[in-house]
Amino acid sequence: MIENSKLQINEKDHLVIGGCDCVELAREFGTPLYVMDESVIRENMRLYKNAMDKYYQGKGLVLYASKALCTMALCKIAQQEGLGLDVVSGGELYTAMKAGFPMEKVFFHGNNKTQAELETALDAGIGRIVVDNTHELKMLNALCEKKGMKAQISVRVKPGIDAHTHDFVKTGQIDSKFGVALENGEVFEFAQQCKMLSHVELVGLHCHIGSQIFDLDPFIETAKVMLGLIADLKERYGIIITELNLGGGFGIKYTKADDPVEYDRYIEAVSQTVKQVCEEKGIQQPFMLMEPGRSIVAPAGITLYTVGSVKEIKDVRTYVAIDGGMFDNPRYALYQSKYSFVMANKMSAPVSQKVTVAGKCCESGDLIGKDVELPEVEAGDIMAVLATGAYNYSMSMNYNRNTRPPIILVNQGKAKVIVKGETYEDIIRNDVIPEEL
Repeated sequence: MIENSKLQINEKDHLVIGGCDCVELAREFGTPLYVMDESVIRENMRLYKNAMDKYYQGKGLVLYASKALCTMALCKIAQQEGLGLDVVSGGELYTAMKAGFPMEKVFFHGNNKTQAELETALDAGIGRIVVDNTHELKMLNALCEKKGMKAQISVRVKPGIDAHTHDFVKTGQIDSKFGVALENGEVFEFAQQCKMLSHVELVGLHCHIGSQIFDLDPFIETAKVMLGLIADLKERYGIIITELNLGGGFGIKYTKADDPVEYDRYIEAVSQTVKQVCEEKGIQQPFMLMEPGRSIVAPAGITLYTVGSVKEIKDVRTYVAIDGGMFDNPRYALYQSKYSFVMANKMSAPVSQKVTVAGKCCESGDLIGKDVELPEVEAGDIMAVLATGAYNYSMSMNYNRNTRPPIILVNQGKAKVIVKGETYEDIIRNDVIPEEL
C-alpha cells in the first residue's frame, strides 16, 4: 500500500519525517511549510514502474501527472526513476524543459491548449500531444503544415464510466469539459477528420475517469471499453492504434476511513483484462501508459502550521486558527476534502476535543477541516496536516496577498529547499503604477 509509513515520533515526542524533526523544521524554515519525503516519492515511483515492467513485459510507461505537484526538482526525480511526464499547460511544459527532462517522454494534455502552447510543444519535440477536440485538431494540423511536419497524436476519449467519486473530479462521463465522447459517436467523427488531415496521424487513445477512486472495477471496465474502441477504429477506418493511456485517479489514504486498492494489484488486474480482450478482439496489445500523480506525491507530503488563536464559542464550536489556510490548501474550500491532523510538538498527548481548523484569510469559508479530533491546543503549537503532497502547492494562491510557502525535500535527516518561499516583494513584483496616477 502506498502511504507514508516512515512518519515517526522521536524522544522529544515530536513528529519526524525523512529523519527530520518537524518542530525543528518549522523553527528553521518557518510556517506554513510544505515538507516532502524524497524516499517515499522514489519508492512510490518505483512501485508503479516495476509493476508496469512486470505485467506489460516492458511495453509500458508510467507518466508522472505533474498537475499534482510540478517543480523542477520533481521533474528531475521522475527522470532519474525512469518515468515519463504528463503536462497540462505551457507552464508545466516550460518547467520540464528548464529541468532538462527528455521531451520525447512528455505527453501534453489540456482541454483548451493555446496556439502558443502547441507551437512550443512542437518545437520542443515532445513525445505526444493528446488532442482534446476538433478545434484543437485543426489548429494543430495547420501548425504542422506551416512547420512542414506531421504529428503523431492521441485523442482524449470520454468512455462513459461512472467512477463513483466527487462530481468536481469526475471526468469520464459524457457531460464533461474534457475530450470527445464515445456514447454519442463523437470519437468516430474525430477519427474520420484525422483521416482527412495530412499533417496529423492518430496513433493513441487516452482516457481518465476521475480522481480519488477506490474501486478496481471502473478501471477494468474502462480498459474493456477502450480496447473495444481500438478494435472498432481498425475495422471501420483502418486506423491502427498503438498506444493506450488509461489515465490515473487512484485513491490514497487521507484518513482512516479511506481504503485504497494496492496499486500493483490494480496494474496486474488491468493487464490481465488487456491481454484477454486483445486476444478476443484479434488486436495487437497496445503500448500501455498510465498517469499516477496524486498517489505518488500526496502520501509523501505534509504541511506544518503554527497555531495562533484558539477561540471557543460555548455550546457551538472551538476554532483553532493556523498561520496558513485556503491560500496554501484550497481543497477543503473546493471539495470539503478530509485530512488527518496531528500536533507535531506533542504527538502522544491524548485527544480531548473536536475543533474546526481555520485559516487566516478574510473569508468565512477559509477552513482546513471540521470536527477534527485533537489534544488540548495552545498558541504556538505546531500542527501537521498529513498527505498534502498533491494539489496543495500546485493549487496555492495569493488570496489576501498572502505569500505561498516554500517546499523542502527531506531525506535521511537532511532538508533542502526545492521551492523558495515567496516574499512581499514577490507579491508586488508585477504591480505597475501608471504615470498619470
